[in-house]
Amino acid sequence: MSAFPRLAALARSRDGATVVEFALILPVLMTALMGVFDISYNMWATTMLQGSLQQAARASTLESASGLTGTIDGKITTRVHELVPKATVTFSRRAYANFTNVGTAEDYTDTNNNGACDANEPFEDANANGAWDADRGVNGVGGARDAVLYKVTMSYPRAFPLANLIGLSKTVSVTASTVLRNQPFKLQEASAKVGYCK
Repeated sequence: MSAFPRLAALARSRDGATVVEFALILPVLMTALMGVFDISYNMWATTMLQGSLQQAARASTLESASGLTGTIDGKITTRVHELVPKATVTFSRRAYANFTNVGTAEDYTDTNNNGACDANEPFEDANANGAWDADRGVNGVGGARDAVLYKVTMSYPRAFPLANLIGLSKTVSVTASTVLRNQPFKLQEASAKVGYCK
């Protein structure tokens, strides 16, 4: 018989083992749950932003929208702040003659074959600003029949303290964009000219 019967009984006892196991698993479980909640919240916020953008973009295609961009942007900001109160929202619009021109550079003739617009090479000044541009769009809502790239960027602090635990940024930044053609309320205006690269 053991000299220390109580010590031997304690060594065989399994009472409280569940509490110890739970204490070991709890940090991992909480981190995983916060990760799932953080990802879900960000996906929800992105979906909400994209939906709000689509509604506002349709309103932007009307002839009367040129003077109402602040009001249209304000509706998106209000909708975002209802769901993500601390978000900052920024907007940009660029107009193009057609959908195929969205995000493309102005055409130029590369006479010296160096892959750059320089040495007095001719180029199509599609946005009529007097200089060759890597993006031929014009800032703003454009005119009749123009394709408009409408972007909204939303930045907000993370809803859950996961960033501190695993080294993520404390701020989430999401950009939603859409391209729609303005309604044909008049003939499309052509502003392209020939320019020369410097």
